[in-house]
Amino acid sequence: MSVWDEVTGQPEAVATLRRAVAGAHRGAVDPQAFTNSWLITGPPGSGRSTAAYAFAAALLCPVDGCGVCPSCQQVRARSHPDLTAVATETVIIDIKTARELVSRASRSPMNADYRVIVVEDADRMVERTSNTLLKAIEEPAETTVWVLCAPSEADLLPTIRSRVRSIGLRTPEVEDVAELLVRRHGVDADTARRAAAESQSHVGMAARLVTSPEAWRRRDRALDGVLGLRTVGDAVRKAGDWLAIAEEDGKAASEDRNEREREETFRSLGLDPKQAIPRQLRGVFRELEENQKKRAKRATLDGVDRILTDVQSLWRDVLMLELQSGVSPVNESRLRDIESAARASDPARTMASIEAISVARKRLAANVPPALALEELLVGYVGRHAQA
Repeated sequence: MSVWDEVTGQPEAVATLRRAVAGAHRGAVDPQAFTNSWLITGPPGSGRSTAAYAFAAALLCPVDGCGVCPSCQQVRARSHPDLTAVATETVIIDIKTARELVSRASRSPMNADYRVIVVEDADRMVERTSNTLLKAIEEPAETTVWVLCAPSEADLLPTIRSRVRSIGLRTPEVEDVAELLVRRHGVDADTARRAAAESQSHVGMAARLVTSPEAWRRRDRALDGVLGLRTVGDAVRKAGDWLAIAEEDGKAASEDRNEREREETFRSLGLDPKQAIPRQLRGVFRELEENQKKRAKRATLDGVDRILTDVQSLWRDVLMLELQSGVSPVNESRLRDIESAARASDPARTMASIEAISVARKRLAANVPPALALEELLVGYVGRHAQA
């Protein structure tokens, strides 16, 4: 067993990171293999954070990432004293978080040779936040290792990009993801392969599908009827249904956590959850509620993005059939609807629908209300189909 076993379908990246670990643990650090500032890039679901934490575990482990020692177990639980894990649950990483990271980066490690700081969503840093980290990343302490994760190098400021060593990940093969699901979650091979295909090799989404029947039902509900939309009214109603699904998805992920956080806050302040909150402590609970609202907004937007990814796969299947490409469909269970849609459309219009998803994502990133962005997307689809 090794911490690298979880990094699926990335042999070149794993080889580079393992060389870095070996270079870091020699008597004299090998600068050709190791540096203190890294950037791991790759498409959604490629395993950026998985690779980052495997690298962190290997650096902190006494035997280069055995996967079973107390140190590796602590990294897996994100509780290692020499690991700082940043995974923002709001829309951006704020400057307060950046300042805390700079402070931690200056401290010596407690148990291991290094202190490792993993920033999972480095692309969510605005310019001011990035500039706060710049000096610490450019001239890190010898015992501090920065590992940033982002979809691409272009998502970070040039000043940050020029000061890190980049490793690019690729989308894993369906078979690699399916094998991981069987090994990690004990599901049968057919279910694992279907989940890997329908998630388009997105490891996290595939895992959600095999571990949560409700997540799979929400996916099916989101795709039901999309290829048969014919009127503006149908489009508007479907957009509303998508938003409701995204909100349900986010609520399912955060409801238990919100209640647990509230109970923990009461307990940490020595209060009974049934008693009235003292006036002088109301600010603490207001801040908690504000953070939970920001997290809910992020969860809804993430849910919308998952729906757009699934719909894109559906329209991609139609396009592949129209082009007679011979490529296997992502959504094999919907083959009849896909064939019907391919007969009723043509590649140019289907491609325009796929490209419209990128436009919708840009509008969402610009804070256009999700309902409006989704309505525009589907009304456009209906308009193109009506031209047949």
